[in-house]
Amino acid sequence: MAALAASFFAPGAAALAREKTTAHARRSTKNSTATRAAVKSDETAISKPFEALVEATSTHPVAAARSESFARTPHYKAACERAVNEQINIEYNVSYIYHAMYAYFARDNVYLPGIAKHFLRESLEERGHAELLMNYQIMRGERVELQALMPPQVEYDHPEKGDALYAFELSLSLEKLNNDRLLSLHAVAAECDDANMQDFIEGELLADQVKSIQEISEMVAQLRRMGNKGDAVWHFDQALLDKA
Repeated sequence: MAALAASFFAPGAAALAREKTTAHARRSTKNSTATRAAVKSDETAISKPFEALVEATSTHPVAAARSESFARTPHYKAACERAVNEQINIEYNVSYIYHAMYAYFARDNVYLPGIAKHFLRESLEERGHAELLMNYQIMRGERVELQALMPPQVEYDHPEKGDALYAFELSLSLEKLNNDRLLSLHAVAAECDDANMQDFIEGELLADQVKSIQEISEMVAQLRRMGNKGDAVWHFDQALLDKA
C-alpha cells in the first residue's frame, strides 16, 4: 500500500518540483532583468553630468591663448562692443566740456562758485559714467578702446544771454544729446538680443539721465525768469552754493 501510494503521488510530486523550479527560474530571470534595468538607469544617471560637461566644453570653450578673453560669450556681439566704446568716448567728451565750464566760472574775474561747483560735479558724474561703461566692457570680456577728445571752448560769455544762461542751455543740449545716444546704445543691445546689456543701460544710465535733464531744465527756467545778468545770476549762484 505504501509503495502504491508512493507511486500514485510521485508524478504529482515531480510536477510540483518542476513547477517550483520553473517559478524560481522566472523569479531569477525577473530579478536579473530588474537588476540590468537598474544598472542601466544608474549608468544613465552617472553619464548625464559627463554629457553636460561635453556639451559645455564644446559650446563654450575656454580661450586657448592669453590674448583672447576668458569671460567673453557669443551673446556679446561685436556691434555691442563698438557701441559701448563709442558711448565711453561721448561720456568723456561731455565730462571734458563740463570741466571747461567749471574752469571758466571758477576764474577770479568771473567767480560764480556755486555754478563752478555744479559743473565740476557734472564733470565727475559724466566721467563716472564713462568708467562704469569701461568696467562693463571689461566684465563682458571685451577691450576698451579710448578715442580722441575734442577740445572744448573756454569762453562762455554770450552777448545776449550772458554766461550763466548760455552755459546751462548748452548743458541741457548736452544732456539731451547724451540721452539720445544712450537710447541708440539700448537699441543696439535690443537688436543683438542682449538682455543683460539692456538691463544695464536702463538701470545704471538711462534713469539718471532723465533726472539730469529735468534738473537742468528747471535751472534754465529759473535763469530765464530771474534774468541772465547782474544780481539775478548772483542770487542763482548763491542758491547753488547753499545746495552744494
